[in-house]
Amino acid sequence: MFENKYIQQRIEKANTLKELGVNPYSNKSERNTTIAKYINVNTDIFQLENRRDENRSYTISGRIKFFRLMGKASFLKVEDESGILQIYVARDNLPEGFYNNIFKKNVEVGDIVEVSGYPFVTNKGELSLHVNNLVILTKSISPLPEKYHGIQDKELRYRQRYLDLIMNSQVRKTFQIRSRVISLTRRFFENKGFLEVETPMMHPIAGGANAKPFVTHHNSLGVDRYLRIAPELYLKRLIVGGFEAVFEINRNFRNEGMDATHNPEFTSIEFYWAYKTYKDLIEITKEYFDFLFEHLDLPTILPYGELKIDFNNFSEIPLIESLTTVGGVPAEITEDREKIIAFLKEKNIEVDENLNLGKLQGELFDEFVEEKLINPTFITEYPVEISPLARRNDEKPHLTDRFELFIAGKEIANAFSELNDPLDQLSRFEGQMAAKDKGDDEAHEMDEDFVNALSYGMAPTAGQGIGIDRLVMMLTNQHSIRDVLLFPAMKPLKTEIDIYEDQE
Repeated sequence: MFENKYIQQRIEKANTLKELGVNPYSNKSERNTTIAKYINVNTDIFQLENRRDENRSYTISGRIKFFRLMGKASFLKVEDESGILQIYVARDNLPEGFYNNIFKKNVEVGDIVEVSGYPFVTNKGELSLHVNNLVILTKSISPLPEKYHGIQDKELRYRQRYLDLIMNSQVRKTFQIRSRVISLTRRFFENKGFLEVETPMMHPIAGGANAKPFVTHHNSLGVDRYLRIAPELYLKRLIVGGFEAVFEINRNFRNEGMDATHNPEFTSIEFYWAYKTYKDLIEITKEYFDFLFEHLDLPTILPYGELKIDFNNFSEIPLIESLTTVGGVPAEITEDREKIIAFLKEKNIEVDENLNLGKLQGELFDEFVEEKLINPTFITEYPVEISPLARRNDEKPHLTDRFELFIAGKEIANAFSELNDPLDQLSRFEGQMAAKDKGDDEAHEMDEDFVNALSYGMAPTAGQGIGIDRLVMMLTNQHSIRDVLLFPAMKPLKTEIDIYEDQE
């Protein structure tokens, strides 16, 4: 594994350090501050006459990112999680023999060191640390990429995220924002009186959404189980049980394709709120975004590639209306199944002629509307045929009390007033099973226990799911979901055998 000659040279240096009595993999650190704090508390050094204070002493630890050797002295750049700092190391300030025999010969870029010293400002005006003690904490045997400003190979970045994080501070910032988004999301809903819960990750039925599941086998029970595609049906069981406001932040798994906005496992928050409607969820969603922007200290108009997203400008529009006003679809065809099929064919869009009207309207939306929704837009009144768990609208029973939130042409959230009529729910499950029998492998499974739960009575309830990954993409100007997942799903690397078989 470590045959590379440069790695071998570094291994030899690690062994040399051991022979010299220096542990290259120490488990002890005396660090007493971070680089960011060091810089913050020493800004006054610039005002001192000689721009140094030898009476101050600090110990910092970090990875060497830059090394310039100048005979009897060296300048280093050392980086920790909080920032990067210039370090000045002089031979005469270290124990006799240390600089020439240990430091110069065995310390290099990539190593993790601990340095102690006092603050000073260089002739070029840079706040630095004048070192009087240096300890090698960890010897790096794999050399870092030569490009100081990071690695550009996306494949390498995703497969070796640890290397990406070492080389790209902006990548670390993205994931720090992601962590804060999750923390703030939890705080927002707790402040609103919601109870955080945990529901099963392995389900006896692949339910809660229309999607292909991952299948595993439970050896003890001797049955197959499905990694959950959504927590919805379990969370609604809790509403039946008497909890009135619950949420869960966790992973979902869908055995489907991968692209810029889809990963087989993804993070969402789902929350359910008794005695509320989907219209109440529109309002709480706006409050949620206000809360995020306030605490993330982000401007409310953000760049997204060449786009500008105005988070002050939320709008609502019914799906059928959006087909015409946003998508430019002729109004006279939007409610006619045969005319929609003809229109799609005319536009050279492949269409399954067996689809019902609601699904065809969904096809029109996907093709002509979705990517045009840049500012936050609530699309409402979805057809029943594509909303198997949503409550029918009282005035328009062919539509549901549902919305999806779109930002920068991507779906961010899905919500609806929940269906709490057990007979209607049973009928829709039966319709989904009929679709499955006809070949729709994403149709919803029958969940008799959930119908049974509804039969005991579920209070009027509204529920919503928000995709955390896509939300972070919007907030950090990332255009691939892989850039907001620490360890995204990747195709296996080809082995020599695979390559040989391909050639055959």
